[in-house]
Amino acid sequence: MAWTQKQLLIALLMVVTGSLNTLSTKWADKMESVGRDGDEENPRPFNHPFLQATSMFVGEMLCFFAFKLVLCFKRRRSGELEEVVPLVQGNQSFNPLIFYPPALCDMVATSLMYVGLNMTYASSFQLLRGSVIVFTGILSMGFLDKVLKISQWVGIVTILVGLVIVGLADVLFPSSDVTQTFNTNSLITGDLLIIMAQIIAATQMTYEEKYVSKYNVDALQAVGWEGILGFSTLAILLVPMYFIPLPFPFGHEPRFVMEDTIDAFVQLHNNPVLVVAFTGTILSIAFFNFAGITVTKELSATTRMVLDSLRTVIIWAVSLGLGWQDFNYLQVIGFLALISGMCLYNNILIVPGLRRLGIQSFRARSDPPFASFSSPHTPPEEP
Repeated sequence: MAWTQKQLLIALLMVVTGSLNTLSTKWADKMESVGRDGDEENPRPFNHPFLQATSMFVGEMLCFFAFKLVLCFKRRRSGELEEVVPLVQGNQSFNPLIFYPPALCDMVATSLMYVGLNMTYASSFQLLRGSVIVFTGILSMGFLDKVLKISQWVGIVTILVGLVIVGLADVLFPSSDVTQTFNTNSLITGDLLIIMAQIIAATQMTYEEKYVSKYNVDALQAVGWEGILGFSTLAILLVPMYFIPLPFPFGHEPRFVMEDTIDAFVQLHNNPVLVVAFTGTILSIAFFNFAGITVTKELSATTRMVLDSLRTVIIWAVSLGLGWQDFNYLQVIGFLALISGMCLYNNILIVPGLRRLGIQSFRARSDPPFASFSSPHTPPEEP
């Protein structure tokens, strides 16, 4: 069945905004601006991962306002202004605090990922996010009573091989652009932080399936509530972070603290282009979540995974084109291994192809949550 023009536009929007989200964040990391110390001769890089994580939640909050606008529009169009009618799919009778645990997971995972992104390549950041499948599968067995198929175990092992290859690529062939700012140990630390963040992201996905999915809340509204709760919490935590000292590479000049929010806003004020990159993170995450949810509803979660893999290629290609990293054949091999592992895990292309050849895979009682490179807010594929 051919895609409609609307479906093509939504798919393109998802790929473009998803790519811009990572690229704009990395662009801001690499940009220099005069900070609160006023040293115009030595502008400093924008190293403020926790404030960037806060901006991500602002983007998610925009999804809540988009949901409310759609709900209001459909109510007015129906002529039933006084009643709550199910014109926007999903239940409206729930306690928003059910989203607080996943919002906390999202907050910690995003903060760790942005700290890691500051130390490593944008392409490695995107590739290493594929490790969420490994942890999702393991947690789904322990907490959701799922049993993995043999093909899914093979997929997990293939993903692990891909992760090792990507890690080796960063260690053995570091780009000169990165080594000027961070040493190899810092680069490895960045990669490990990104992988650690995927453990928390997998915990979020497992919690949402076990405790949140039964409420049947619209996905756009769910993202919005997690954005509101995550932003509120992290904005408060920025206050104590301002006083917590940390050594390099986690703390940066001029005060070497966990997050110097005042310095961040001074740098934003002194560099209008930096404001563009920072705003790009906010808008891209909002449109990416909206487009991703629409793709899942209009097409399928499988299509969303394929499109998410495509943006990984775009991020890598743009990083090479801008000179943010050097070409490395090991990353290509690692990417192919990760894609193959995801296809095996999600029963795409490889397993169906083997079945056509008469090779059957063992079936399990039920499937674990669908997983990909994308954010944890991927609703399950509809039958």
